[in-house]
Amino acid sequence: MPPSSPRGSSSPLGTLPGVPPVESSRPRWVLYVDLDAFYVSCELRDRPELRGKPVVVGPPPSEGPTRGVVLSASYEARPTGVRSAMPVGVAARLCPEAIWIPPDFTKYERASREVRSVLRRHSPTVLPFSIDEAAVILHDASMDEAQRTAETIQRELASELSLPASIGVATSRVIAKIATDRAKPAGIRLVAPDEAAAFLAPLPVRAIPGVGPKTEGLLRGLGIQTIGDLAARRPSELVRPLGTFASELVSLARGEPRPDPDTSEEPRSRSTDHTFARDVEQWEELERAVRELAGELATSLDHEGLRFGTVGVALRWADFTRTQRSRSLGAAREGTVPLTEAAVRLARELWETERSSRRRPVRTLSVRTERLVPRTQKQVFLDEFR
Repeated sequence: MPPSSPRGSSSPLGTLPGVPPVESSRPRWVLYVDLDAFYVSCELRDRPELRGKPVVVGPPPSEGPTRGVVLSASYEARPTGVRSAMPVGVAARLCPEAIWIPPDFTKYERASREVRSVLRRHSPTVLPFSIDEAAVILHDASMDEAQRTAETIQRELASELSLPASIGVATSRVIAKIATDRAKPAGIRLVAPDEAAAFLAPLPVRAIPGVGPKTEGLLRGLGIQTIGDLAARRPSELVRPLGTFASELVSLARGEPRPDPDTSEEPRSRSTDHTFARDVEQWEELERAVRELAGELATSLDHEGLRFGTVGVALRWADFTRTQRSRSLGAAREGTVPLTEAAVRLARELWETERSSRRRPVRTLSVRTERLVPRTQKQVFLDEFR
């Protein structure tokens, strides 16, 4: 009798002629990495003498009246009530002893690239969501392996980049994100699939990404305050107030979220976005961000061995409305050049349309690829021979 194989691995019988390999039953894990007080942490790398003090990154109030907001506050400043996106004047009154540091966006973008380089050591699939958040997808991994990888990532970010991070680990991206919020600061929270419902039950419904004040108010009016309350309801009861979102919410609340589109076996789309620390009013600044995001997305797709057939760009304006535009490329493409060229062209079209009418500044930029197909061989471009 052949020796038994380790749990989750293929059976030795799978190597015999005519006997198909046994499929691994080990799940796919999502490690949601959120850098703690990112802008402040970047500044403390250069100014270690400020560690342990109330530090705020934002337009210094000493420079005169400003409509600016707080980008980030150290954990020493937060007990006073200072929070990200708070008006500078309010933050200065709440924490008069705060040490203010003007933002350095070039520094933060560089640090974000360094972080993603560390993350890609552990998986070819790294999905950036913002300058300080990304998901690392581990395929065919055990729960212990996922935990150890999270610990390693956290240790490497701290030792090599001096950047603390909180990490949520789950088989669903949404649950991993919720776990990350519960791990802060500088913690790791792993949620096993059979523990998901119990983990979620006592949390307020507002803990679910996508549930804002309006949805929270609707649910509270129905007597639903916690995720456990939500799990006890039938989707049909919530269709009228929530529409198709009802079924998705109840499924998540029961610890059975729908498969993540960005981590399913059949890739459908990939996207990345960036919320600017201050609203963008100049095309040159927006174009730089488009090129940055497109380059990162192209690199991620290359690591996954994927080509794309459609490119899209979306802009969320200062008034929180959103416009988007996408374009088919005809044949599937790959690489930084075609993705960047298409994204810049689409962003320019959206920008010029806006400039001819309302002239709102941009709050958030998203770059997206769709119609993804596996790469069978590397495409070669004429530019590579110049």
